[in-house]
Amino acid sequence: MSCLMVERCGEISFDSPDQNAKCVCMLDTTLSGEIGTKKKVKRLLSFQRYFHASRLLRGIVPQASLYLLDEDYLGQARHMLSKVGMWDFDIFLFDRLTNGNSLVTLLCHLFNVHGLIHHFHLDMVTLHRFLVMVQEDYHSQNPYHNAVHAADVTQAMHCYLREPKLANFLTPSDIMLGLLAAAAHDVDHPGVNQPFLIKTKHHLASLYQNVSVLENHHWRSTIGMLRESRLLAHLPKEVTQDIEQQLGSLILATDINRQNEFLIRLKSHLDNQDLRLEDAQDRHFMLQIALKCADICNPCRLWDLSKQWSERVCEEFYRQGDLEQKFELEISPLCNQQKDTIPSIQIGFMTYIVEPLFERWAQFTGDTPLSENMLNHLRRNKAKWRSLLHKQHSSSRSNDHSGQVTGSQEQTLNEEETP
Repeated sequence: MSCLMVERCGEISFDSPDQNAKCVCMLDTTLSGEIGTKKKVKRLLSFQRYFHASRLLRGIVPQASLYLLDEDYLGQARHMLSKVGMWDFDIFLFDRLTNGNSLVTLLCHLFNVHGLIHHFHLDMVTLHRFLVMVQEDYHSQNPYHNAVHAADVTQAMHCYLREPKLANFLTPSDIMLGLLAAAAHDVDHPGVNQPFLIKTKHHLASLYQNVSVLENHHWRSTIGMLRESRLLAHLPKEVTQDIEQQLGSLILATDINRQNEFLIRLKSHLDNQDLRLEDAQDRHFMLQIALKCADICNPCRLWDLSKQWSERVCEEFYRQGDLEQKFELEISPLCNQQKDTIPSIQIGFMTYIVEPLFERWAQFTGDTPLSENMLNHLRRNKAKWRSLLHKQHSSSRSNDHSGQVTGSQEQTLNEEETP
């Protein structure tokens, strides 16, 4: 546990002592002691949140509400959960209705819906404690990589697990792994990418030898919380070890640097028609693909939701760029707010990353209503970003032209004033 605890202390080190002094704990704005105190208080209160949520899940409405939200909010949240399998699910609204507890509330509900609590003999208090730990280990100050993103990915994963081509073969273990991996796939994300950690000589980059640095950290942090909560302590040791390893395999698959590796393998399977979902290995591979889809499905959502996610991820990129500029580091690709616009970033992301993956996913599922819906949203959203990019270019050309005229007029005036 000591190694796992060390991982969760964020620190950036530079070659220059002055830079190091200025930047230590740049990503952690609160003193560790204060964080520890707040988490202890939150966990003391977590039983009250669990007690109310669990009664609601069982259809029991308490006479005296233990939750801080009023019944109108809770009623709307329950109504949304009844439609959790719909692709137009608004995770931002759900997070507001649950007072920022979307991840915990969603996972408790999905574990119940899929029968995982009964199948694995899980203790609800322990499950809730573990989920609170996961939710709290996301950084709320991150515009994108936060607990709401984790909840959004989990809801998407739930939709994918219900696709007939996959659902007909999934075991309870597959479903639990898929949901847990989705919920924890970005836990304790520092809000900067792997190249940033490498060039600042962050201890995580050294620990994982510059390979899938963030993904390894997300996985190891998840294992630490699983063991600390003792959620699976009642299961045989070989079962828990297998779950931990498979969680690692799923979370590591979200490394965007491995995108081509998975696409090539998926294309080969589909072309050869040799996927055998009765085989645990092939099922696990498709769970990896499903998680990869869920992780980058934002462009396939309704425009209003997709646009919010696009703005959030670009804001996180720009914050990293500002940090790099402040400490005289080379600004990473997509992180320069003066050059990298949101429309251009999104169009490139859709074209080279999202479309190839979701077209293959649709080929696997057999053009189901969900896959067709996602691809339609993807095409419409890409067209809207192209339109916005065109307007930006037109506005830029207009401003350039206006500047040239002004400059010419100024030169003429100067010449007239010259004796």
